[in-house]
Amino acid sequence: MSELNIALVEPQIPQNTGNIARTCAVTGARLHLVKPMGFQISDSKLKRAGLDYWDKLDITYYDGLDEFMKTDMPKVFFTTKGRCNHSDTSYPDGVCLVFGREDAGLPEQLLYSHPDECVRIPMRETLRSLNLSNSVAIAAYEVLRQWGYPGLSERGELTKFTWET
Repeated sequence: MSELNIALVEPQIPQNTGNIARTCAVTGARLHLVKPMGFQISDSKLKRAGLDYWDKLDITYYDGLDEFMKTDMPKVFFTTKGRCNHSDTSYPDGVCLVFGREDAGLPEQLLYSHPDECVRIPMRETLRSLNLSNSVAIAAYEVLRQWGYPGLSERGELTKFTWET
């Protein structure tokens, strides 16, 4: 089965990370958290946003960006500074979608060093950015769409009724 990885570099808002953890749980993506973080993993806001999905997660922690960058996963950096659209990129199996801090994004030196791996989610020019957890969901589902939603259920069922076939 295809493997999707999501990395958060120095996340600051526990609710965003909790929402992203839930997205990882329901899609089967692995979550990579790069320290320092602006909260503790035991933070109640983080747990509440992730609801009861914490036992469904595969999480790896890194002590800093240098340690994370040494991993051999192919990486795509999501940034408002990217020059091509996220939907125009083909994502290899095992790819890691990398997102930066809510207040600062990814370091510009990192982006400058990887120009062909920087992508952007289109948005209006006059606004700063999308919410981090929304950006991760958009990106993850674009990759999964390209891959044909491997391992994901594409049909739902009603609880009190039966769909006609």
